[in-house]
Amino acid sequence: MNDNKVVITVSVTGAMGNKIKHPAMPVTPKEIAESAIEAGLAGASVAHIHVRDPETSEPSMVFELYQEVVERIRDSSDILINLTTGAGARVIPTNSDPVGFGPGTTLSTPEKRTEHVVRLKPELCSIDVGSMNFGNHVFANSIPHVQEVAKRVKEAGVKPEIEVFDLGHIEIAKSLIEMNLVESPPLFQFCLGISWGIPGNSKNMLLMKECLPSGAKWAAFGIGPASFPMVAQSILLGGQVRVGMEDSFYISRGVPAESNAQLVEKAVSILNVLDKQPASPSETREILGLI
Repeated sequence: MNDNKVVITVSVTGAMGNKIKHPAMPVTPKEIAESAIEAGLAGASVAHIHVRDPETSEPSMVFELYQEVVERIRDSSDILINLTTGAGARVIPTNSDPVGFGPGTTLSTPEKRTEHVVRLKPELCSIDVGSMNFGNHVFANSIPHVQEVAKRVKEAGVKPEIEVFDLGHIEIAKSLIEMNLVESPPLFQFCLGISWGIPGNSKNMLLMKECLPSGAKWAAFGIGPASFPMVAQSILLGGQVRVGMEDSFYISRGVPAESNAQLVEKAVSILNVLDKQPASPSETREILGLI
């Protein structure tokens, strides 16, 4: 394996923001797929996919939206597809009824959260293993639900990318490995700088790496201003990287990115400065243990 090759994941569109906040934000299945394909041409070898309601721009869990995005990408690109299972975990309490849920709650079953993964069988899918305060809502991932999500993903033959937002989440992931719900080598994604999660800095990334089980593969990303500094730090520590409009709308301080491809191009330039190169999709399969 060539140690000079680094996997770049593009996180095309997440659950936050809309076209009012950033006009270039991909929303429709066509926009999301085209943005992923363009990012692949710029150097990304994995596309991390969320979908949006085309009418409202709000996050969606509609299977047909995922299906259209996946089919469009597969028709035109060999970029690896990584579908989120993070949708369906939002809890917003209501002050009038503390045991009830307020508007905007999306809490769903493991079956619903993995339906698109089981049916579409991408190369990868994210699994969020821990719960946390996320902005003004709660990101709820109970252990039984996490175990069932992991079980369904394994049965579908899809490799999970375990997203960890804090050190305790790594311990939950280790329990999944011990239960044989996640096969070796496990793949981790360090999520740094999200409000109320682990802050995005070099010390914390190193600490997370040191907490990993032996033989684990890993990547990392930072949110907002930490995005590109965390790209450089991950490369230096031997990890893979992620950029995209899910994580940051800006190509530099105060300058909005024109596209996901532009964000990928800047990540490639950081790789080049450090004498690294972006991995191709076939190289990515080898690096991540998919072959």
